[in-house]
Amino acid sequence: MQLHDLTPAAGSTHRRKRVGRGNASGHGTTAGRGQNGQLSRSGGGKGAGFEGGQTPLAMRLPKLPGFRNFNRVEYAPVNVSRLEEKFQDGDTVNAETLVAAGIIKNIDVPVKVLGDGEITKKLTVSVDKISASAKAKIEAAGGKVE
Repeated sequence: MQLHDLTPAAGSTHRRKRVGRGNASGHGTTAGRGQNGQLSRSGGGKGAGFEGGQTPLAMRLPKLPGFRNFNRVEYAPVNVSRLEEKFQDGDTVNAETLVAAGIIKNIDVPVKVLGDGEITKKLTVSVDKISASAKAKIEAAGGKVE
């Protein structure tokens, strides 16, 4: 069998119905739309989303509450307990080393170090933001914050 031998199965294809092309065609005058009514008019019928007179879904749902600031900066949070797990004494902590350690996924997202957990290692932390409690814990352990 060749590609040019392929044909659709018998009865699976139909000729296009050409409506409004004269009464001799059998689909003239009203073109299969019936006599009168909404569906016989041009542009007739219910609109998309019409639910039979019931209040449409789009009107039943509430609008979004509050205000969303599109200038908001989302920081990737990192706790000092994670730094304790993943880094050795004397290491430098920055976006590149956090990605390499698998703590954050994207190097372009700003990082904020938070103070949850304990830290005993001397680390040099150089990130975008740091909480006061995290800074105190890192400096108490002998590390420094840049």
